[in-house]
Amino acid sequence: MGKKKKEAPLTGITVSKEEDFSGWYTELINKAELADIRYNIKGFVVYREWATITIKKMYAKYEKCMEDHGHMPLIMPSLIPESNFLLEADHVEGFAPEVFWVTEAGTSGELTERLALRPTSETALYKMYALWIRSYKDLPYKRYQSCQIWRYEGKMTRPFFRGREFHWIEGHDVFASMEEAEAQVKEDMEMTYQMLQDEFGIPIIFFERPQWDKFSGAEKTFAADALMGSGKVLQLPSTHLLGQKFAKAFEVKFIDKDGEEKYGYQTCYGPAISRIYGGMIAFLGDDNGLILPFDLAPIQIVIIPILFKEKEDLVLIKSKEIFERLKKKYTVKIDESDESPGSKFYYWELRGVPIRIEIGPRDLEKNQMVLVKRHNGKKIFVKDLELEKVVDEIAQNYSKEIKEKSMIDFESQIECVTSKKAAIEAINNGKIVCCGFCSIDFDGESCAEEVEKDIGAFVRGTRVDEEKNKFNECLICGKPATCTVYIAKSY
Repeated sequence: MGKKKKEAPLTGITVSKEEDFSGWYTELINKAELADIRYNIKGFVVYREWATITIKKMYAKYEKCMEDHGHMPLIMPSLIPESNFLLEADHVEGFAPEVFWVTEAGTSGELTERLALRPTSETALYKMYALWIRSYKDLPYKRYQSCQIWRYEGKMTRPFFRGREFHWIEGHDVFASMEEAEAQVKEDMEMTYQMLQDEFGIPIIFFERPQWDKFSGAEKTFAADALMGSGKVLQLPSTHLLGQKFAKAFEVKFIDKDGEEKYGYQTCYGPAISRIYGGMIAFLGDDNGLILPFDLAPIQIVIIPILFKEKEDLVLIKSKEIFERLKKKYTVKIDESDESPGSKFYYWELRGVPIRIEIGPRDLEKNQMVLVKRHNGKKIFVKDLELEKVVDEIAQNYSKEIKEKSMIDFESQIECVTSKKAAIEAINNGKIVCCGFCSIDFDGESCAEEVEKDIGAFVRGTRVDEEKNKFNECLICGKPATCTVYIAKSY
């Protein structure tokens, strides 16, 4: 699609999100100064101040959620010995192509053992879990860490969505039974809905991934796909039922109540905060720039003095008074720059500041000010004495209003099909395809490859919540369908 030009100051977005998402997203990243890709290692991105403040707020919310659900924090080394990887065959096979290896150190030359920059932490943590866990009294053992991970991503990188270094939280848990581990996987999914939908305003649905697309070394993988509109999805947090495979490889054992030594049952969970941030700004943003949940905005209120000759002092004095009144509760800024009011409006809209307060000489005469809500542009004329009350009401309802306006109904996005031709047409029309499939075990992998090649989309898996659609035949091979799957394009 071509770019859609708009009459706007240089600070405004010039590309239509609907017509050219990629161009819009690139311009948003650059003009809002969220990230810089000019760091001279390919795939490694500098996160700028405005994005970093929000990402730190997201971390704080997610870490609190993890701790409220019984997880305790750890900090682990970033390097993992190659010998750790080799203990679990499926895991090393899955991650080996993506690992950054450290082979030399200082003037000492080549290391006696290669060290991996952490692509994920199972092989680091579980070595330690084998030392720390001794008895059933130690279980459940629920820990998490907030950290960076590194993977040699071969696909095209895009800030926040896909890179070779990203920022996440990873939870790693050990239980005495498979039932407890399965319950943890369900809890992980509940936490994901709580954080992504309720806190960050991103609509998601969980799918059980096919066996060929699961986490390396897991028995089952459940992943949240964000519904980005136009039939495209973005994978966000995933949770993995590991069973006893890693426990047996790393000797993660405990003595039960009867004095018998047993292997633990494990799960792991990985909300990538940087990717969630990318999904959030991409989904919520509009052609004027960022839209952010109120609690996550770096600046929540900006005051714009409308200055006229001989009235500047009075307007600035009032602006500073408003600043002092609101700063005790909110993050507030007065824009006293020399730019025109219109340019200031565009600048702060671009950055997603939730509330703009405009005040000029006429407002002073009327003992009022104008409040503008970023997410819908609604103007509210507020008397001076009612300012705090109105701001509190907007702040309390702002994120809820964003969610109500933007939440996508999954059922409205899908189209049930029984032929490949109908699937291609539905995908090209921006729909998510629902169809019969022969298997999500490895028997169905060749059909999934045909979906990718001929339909231009991917098998996302079977939905975790209630499935109401049933089919007799596999869409691709025509064999009896054993499950209903969803097919979609992805970022």
